[in-house]
Amino acid sequence: MTVSEGITITPVLVADLHVEGERMPVYVHVIDHPDARVLVDTGMTQLHPVLADMDPRLWPLSEHDLDIGAIDIVVNTHLHGDHCGGNHLFPNTPIYVQRQELDDARGNEGYTILEWLDPPGVRYVPVDGELELLPGLRLVPAPGHTRGSQIVVVATQGPPVVVCGDVAVWHGELDDPHTEGQLLIHALNPDLVWLTHEHEPWRPPRSSTSRS
Repeated sequence: MTVSEGITITPVLVADLHVEGERMPVYVHVIDHPDARVLVDTGMTQLHPVLADMDPRLWPLSEHDLDIGAIDIVVNTHLHGDHCGGNHLFPNTPIYVQRQELDDARGNEGYTILEWLDPPGVRYVPVDGELELLPGLRLVPAPGHTRGSQIVVVATQGPPVVVCGDVAVWHGELDDPHTEGQLLIHALNPDLVWLTHEHEPWRPPRSSTSRS
């Protein structure tokens, strides 16, 4: 979908997981910006015993009609396995992640799948706090799901659009926010928010009203 002049966001379904009796989607998001093509999270490309109880079904990025070589920048919202499992597809492409998240993922046993975190050629760019990645595209720390979670905030001529990773795992967590990251998203007064594990974006009540 077009969110601003020259900027579009495209969700790409790369997997689903069996969680609490239901299939939960795993999306990554491609942001086409006039200055670069940005991929937010990389999903999963293979099975792993750690995730076997979730019975993953995979549609990896490498199997989509997507030119992986045309991705200029990767952003990891955080480094759990279902968000960084495709990082190996982007050797030497800068992968922006909060330094706190990278330190926690590398330093805490069981935090993530280590062979997916640091495969050969992966080049992380640690970020400390907010960063204007491109004009109109900001990385903003949003702790809660993990200490180092971040969101991508896309400026528009009206309220911003947010790609939030797992800062909210499902819509209800934004309907009734509790974590620092969820409250931050509300404070941004966004037009809509793309989540990793929901098929449709979340819209605050005022947006639903304005569209009815």
